[in-house]
Amino acid sequence: MISSLMNGRRCMDLLLLNAGPLAHLAPIGLSGPLAGTDILDREALTYGAGKAILIRGDTIESIAESEELQQEFAPGVTLSGTTPHRLEDGPLEVWDLAGKAVIPGLVDAHTHLLWSGDRSNEVALRQQGHSYREIAEMGGGIGKTVSATRRSTLQELVMEGFRRTQVALGNGTTFLEAKSGYGLSTESELRLLAAADELARRTPLQLSHTWLGAHATPPGGEQESYVEEILSEQLPAVLEQGIATSADVFCEEGWFTLQETEDICRASIAGGLEIRLHVDEFSNCEGAGLAAELGAVTADHAAHSSESARQACHEAGTMQGFLPGTPYVLGLDHWPPFQKCIDEGWAWSLASDFNPNCHSLSLPFAASLAVHRCGIDPLATLVGCSRNAGVGLSHPKGRPLGTIEVGGPASLNILWGEELDGWCLTPGQSPFLATVCEGSPLNWRDK
Repeated sequence: MISSLMNGRRCMDLLLLNAGPLAHLAPIGLSGPLAGTDILDREALTYGAGKAILIRGDTIESIAESEELQQEFAPGVTLSGTTPHRLEDGPLEVWDLAGKAVIPGLVDAHTHLLWSGDRSNEVALRQQGHSYREIAEMGGGIGKTVSATRRSTLQELVMEGFRRTQVALGNGTTFLEAKSGYGLSTESELRLLAAADELARRTPLQLSHTWLGAHATPPGGEQESYVEEILSEQLPAVLEQGIATSADVFCEEGWFTLQETEDICRASIAGGLEIRLHVDEFSNCEGAGLAAELGAVTADHAAHSSESARQACHEAGTMQGFLPGTPYVLGLDHWPPFQKCIDEGWAWSLASDFNPNCHSLSLPFAASLAVHRCGIDPLATLVGCSRNAGVGLSHPKGRPLGTIEVGGPASLNILWGEELDGWCLTPGQSPFLATVCEGSPLNWRDK
């Protein structure tokens, strides 16, 4: 029995008055991902203080001057105070945001949400000089997580997934891509996808489902035969199940080769799945170039991809998905080339890469790494974690993700402070006073 705490969506009609600076990220005349200097254009991407937002159900109905919407919908209320508070209950709930800054709901476009077990001991092994690959060969790594995950029931996976979605929501994420990949057998991969599908019905957080059966060779398995199993058995079963909308492959030296990746991806494309790839995480294996050739939605990690491959991704419309949390937890000093991409006009996104090594579902923390370690503008990192991250994902109603605009989903975050840049400058704690996820108000602090 799924816990009664796991409630479904509770949309409300809301009027949010007296907002501070608002990052709408929906400039007139620009569609798709933002790149180059467009991601730094504060005049085009933000509103000054004083706006109000009218929400009907799960949709933003109006964005206008606060005085205008107040006179029309709540003429009897008085705005006062410095802390957001509820002014009226009823069919239309009215809030005074007291000048606090507002940003879109964040989009986490790369997570390994569901798995079991504990690999904390691997930190000491890395400190002793063992590589990621060596730890896997010692019985750790993905294989260790696979063994623990296979022992978990669907209910256990859903309950743990719910706890994790609460953490993500508390850090402002309102749409999240969830990969399988820690089952590595047909039965276990289908169970992971089923757990994610069940979870999606139990939380306001929107989920997108990716099948990552080609994450590694199963413990004790042989790669060639496992690839054949993926193509002949696992992929057809995933397609028949009908939950996954995307396929992913860990294309990296020591994991899946370019040819194996291409074979799996082309079979997946033939089955109607989009492609999201792990590429070039530890070395340049030409994975980003293959991602562009395949028309993949994203080429994620892309830490060591060549400039020619990055240009190919740009021309193919393949997003470079950067995951700075991974080099951080691995103790590496090789950061994604954010500034190079800005200089060249190449679009990029930013995600958490939540996994058994990288225990963070905080996009504000991932963005803090880009800001504090790589010198990237906070507004640019916001574009990477919202609008750009949402370009390769599909809202169930076909709406834009990661923006605040009329007709878009009612998903947004209200900051503790009055400045937009504060959204990613508080590592270790959430910068958000409240989150509205698809019209559901969460974590309101009514003081």
